[in-house]
Amino acid sequence: MWIAVVFSLYQIATAAHLITLPSQVVRAFHVGFLMLLVFPLAAGARGAGRGWKAAAWALALAGVAVAFYQFVEYKPLILRAGDPLPRDIVFGVVALVTVFVAAYVLMGPALPIISGLFLAYCLFGQHLPAPLNHRGYDFSQVIDHMAYGTEGIYGIPIYVSATYIFLFILFGAFLERVGMIKLFTDVSLGLVGHARGGAAKVAVISSGLMGTISGSGVANVVTTGQFTIPLMKRFGYRAAFAGGVESTSSMGGQLMPPVMGAVAFIMAETLGIEYYEVVQAAIIPALLYFGSAFWMVHLEAGKYGLHGLPRGELPSAIDALRKGWYLILPLAVLVYLLFTGYTPLFAGTVGLSLTVLLILGGSVALGLPGQVLRVIFWIGLGLVAASFFRYGINAIVIAAALLIAANVFVEGGRKTLDVCRASLAEGAKTALPVGVACAIVGIIIGTMTLTGAANTFGQFIVSVGETSLFLSLVLTMITCIVLGMGIPTIPNYIITSSIAGPALLALGVPLIVSHMFVFYFGILADLTPPVALACFAAGPIARENGLKISLEAVKIAAAGFVIPFMAVYTPALMLQDGGPLAQSVGYAAAVAYIVFKAGLAIGLWGAAVIGYLRRPLAIWERLLGAAAAFTLIAALPVTDEIGFALAGLFLAANWFLKRPVAAPRPGPGDAST
Repeated sequence: MWIAVVFSLYQIATAAHLITLPSQVVRAFHVGFLMLLVFPLAAGARGAGRGWKAAAWALALAGVAVAFYQFVEYKPLILRAGDPLPRDIVFGVVALVTVFVAAYVLMGPALPIISGLFLAYCLFGQHLPAPLNHRGYDFSQVIDHMAYGTEGIYGIPIYVSATYIFLFILFGAFLERVGMIKLFTDVSLGLVGHARGGAAKVAVISSGLMGTISGSGVANVVTTGQFTIPLMKRFGYRAAFAGGVESTSSMGGQLMPPVMGAVAFIMAETLGIEYYEVVQAAIIPALLYFGSAFWMVHLEAGKYGLHGLPRGELPSAIDALRKGWYLILPLAVLVYLLFTGYTPLFAGTVGLSLTVLLILGGSVALGLPGQVLRVIFWIGLGLVAASFFRYGINAIVIAAALLIAANVFVEGGRKTLDVCRASLAEGAKTALPVGVACAIVGIIIGTMTLTGAANTFGQFIVSVGETSLFLSLVLTMITCIVLGMGIPTIPNYIITSSIAGPALLALGVPLIVSHMFVFYFGILADLTPPVALACFAAGPIARENGLKISLEAVKIAAAGFVIPFMAVYTPALMLQDGGPLAQSVGYAAAVAYIVFKAGLAIGLWGAAVIGYLRRPLAIWERLLGAAAAFTLIAALPVTDEIGFALAGLFLAANWFLKRPVAAPRPGPGDAST
């Protein structure tokens, strides 16, 4: 635990520039800390014997030795770049071995095997037939490229992990510890808990809100799902559907700004654009995604007559906000800073600092006699926090040190310090799979830069796209989903964007849209069978087979499959210029039109999948609705006209034709339940 605490404090110190180190050294120490934590934790979690624990600590210390070697030899390594010494090769091999083993321990064999194949391609690819072959590279050159400099394991992904990602994970850990999950759940219950199918709507909203701070889909499933899945089952939802709702909503949290599963920061760094530009492109698709999930559970509730919870049993959303409003302050400041042009590193540091000050200040304020003194204290603390913009991090450090000292002496203060310590440790632990994934994926990117392998796959997609853009998009989608089986979202995005992103750009797809396309399908890979990590995480909670949950999740997440295709044909959906529609009717009109069309397509698809819209639908009505939704995806005028005509026919048939209503499922008050 104390190693994890020191790891978090080191990351805060480097982010706030309390410690000034070269970027290469910052990355090396970040990976060193990852290795120091991963192996002992894994050995302890698996109940390993003394011999295995000794081996785990040996690997951990080997990873630390690599970091210190990079620190001590920093300048000499720069001077002899491209001409490594034998000891450089030895430490480089140790770095690669420890990263591969750590990835295997944390995430299983899929990602190490893929990265190992790319590394083998560097070493032996010259023996492959054309056009897959390359000119051949010496062993020392490959190790030098992968283990030193800023291309291999210390490339852009690990840079982003060592700066933005860790800071935002830590920020989320502090907010979760002080009750943000309860606040989001109470607000969701108060807003929609009484409505038709309210239990599932609570799951959609609370999981989406949690995604704004955690950015981890599977983590959302096992936290919010512990409450929402049993609640949905209690009110009549099928176990598979309840698990599918939670899985879909939790994975969608990675699409929701400001955190977006940390991919937003990597995307901004990779594309060389401002962070708010990524958020701008993501906001409408994210709202459509959650609107689609909300619509699906509404239809399911209508089909089976599932009612909401009694108002008397629900918390008040206003009371919840009145009690926990202060928790939203750091998040609000964070969003404001991100959207006004400050760097994510600065915004994350400020948001984390405010959260820590609120936690430490809360117990001190409670120990003060009288309401007036408490108000004065909070005003003073607010002024100290605001002075950050003028005097820098030193003002926050001094205030935090004084508050820590005060907490030692006030009642409940030591418990508050324990919460802070636990948050620091939990943040470091949560960052382990992300950081290790970023390190090992750097090998894949290093292979691309060394051999130019991405060009081969890209040329294939471009050649297919010359005859059919839609076919190229489908091929890219399949690639993203297959690679995403068992691989976390971040490495999946990095791999697919480096391979398929340039190819889509060559076909005329706007830069951000092409990267968002692969990002979306990388997320959906955690919902699609046979792997479906999020769904299998929901399985034990729902007491249902993960594969059945996956099939329900795919239906609920239909919007996630449709939106990326619509954005390619009409970039206005992601608030990007380009596309024939924007050129003909103007940018603002194109945005309004495509949002309306996307909403209509999602509505039709939901009715077709669930089989209900005001009443149960016949098979021919469901096929008609699905056909209307499909034709609305493309941006060709003729398909739009056909889609609107079919949609009108579907809605007219639903309005005028009457069918008997299905018998409702037993509710929470029935004896059978």
